[in-house]
Amino acid sequence: MKLTDIQKEIINDNNRFKIIISGRRSGKTMSAITSLAKYSRHPNKKCMYIAPSYRMAKQIVYDDLYQMLKERNWLKAVNKSDLAFTLVNGSVIYLRSADNPDSIRGIGLDYVVLDEAADISEEAWKAVIRPTLSDKEGSAMIISTPKGRGWLYDVYNDAKHLNDWASWQFTTAEGGIVSEQELAQARIDLDERTYKQEYEAEFVDYSGLIYYAFGEHNIKDMNFTNNEHTTLNVGIDFNLDPGCAVIAFKHANGIHIYDEVEIYGTDTREMVQEIQRRYPNRRCICYPDASGAQRRTSAGGITDHIILKNAGFNLKVGSVNPSVKDRIASVNAVCKADNTRLTISPKCVKVIKGLRSHTYKEGTRQPTKDGANDYSHFNDALGYMVNNLYPLRVEFNQSYKRISRTV
Repeated sequence: MKLTDIQKEIINDNNRFKIIISGRRSGKTMSAITSLAKYSRHPNKKCMYIAPSYRMAKQIVYDDLYQMLKERNWLKAVNKSDLAFTLVNGSVIYLRSADNPDSIRGIGLDYVVLDEAADISEEAWKAVIRPTLSDKEGSAMIISTPKGRGWLYDVYNDAKHLNDWASWQFTTAEGGIVSEQELAQARIDLDERTYKQEYEAEFVDYSGLIYYAFGEHNIKDMNFTNNEHTTLNVGIDFNLDPGCAVIAFKHANGIHIYDEVEIYGTDTREMVQEIQRRYPNRRCICYPDASGAQRRTSAGGITDHIILKNAGFNLKVGSVNPSVKDRIASVNAVCKADNTRLTISPKCVKVIKGLRSHTYKEGTRQPTKDGANDYSHFNDALGYMVNNLYPLRVEFNQSYKRISRTV
């Protein structure tokens, strides 16, 4: 099959990590096979294709890869039971499944392709697959049709801001394989949500996504003078595992988050020490959890608010916390694309992940708390700051007031 222009662009790109998000039947498999051939043409390379399951690994690429290697006279041996192709130059291409990570461990790889990565767990990528590339400084191509906003959504967007990473997103129509008539019929047959995800390669929002206004327009680096004269604005959530803080500076058009602090098994005194270590001799305005006026997370019986004041922090906090609903509404208001007042540095990955993925419990308006993988405490810390700086205005209806008094 002749490669399309976008396939050529992806395969010839020199970035180490490539993320491809595309619609169904858009040529993902041909991109995977061609890239495997490109890397394995060099002698003594170890390459691997990984699918979510063993059956998919065999069905999706085995025949096409075998045919390509045979036509080029590259094949020396094929191990059908092990799904391994040995080439005449000493390179080997393995086919593996992510549901059997033990078959991947311990192999140092020069190149790996993850296909349908949305169906592969984040743990498999981070704990098993990514480490196989380290000793050889290998490369990876991650390919998938999107499915919700899981880890793949984060990796795709993070790739836009990271060195040696690149990302692409294209639809089934742009792939040039499926006819316009078939696409038109699929649009009729499928609901809008499914069509957008499967054919237009869109990351369809979770139902119940809390920070719906947050998007890529909020992620950017800002040039500013970060010196002893720059006032720190710090939102803090008092928590032991972990304690979280977001650090920002105010500017004419809003506020920019440029650092995040996360400490496990901590107390407020340790959090203060970490902030002062990173930013010594700074004026600090702190927007803490209101419960800190009574709460004592440090030894000695001193409240969290007193610890902050003793450290020289200027506290901006009410007697009680604003409601969760009001904090969420305030953050959504400053994130809006048509009036953006909140920006976040790409390096604040946990703040970004918290905003991208935090959802309500199904059937409720209660935010989820997911334990060890939960970044919602950063959302709380951010919410205290934003709600104080940009509280929602409540429009008071005078006529309603008069009516109310008469009832």
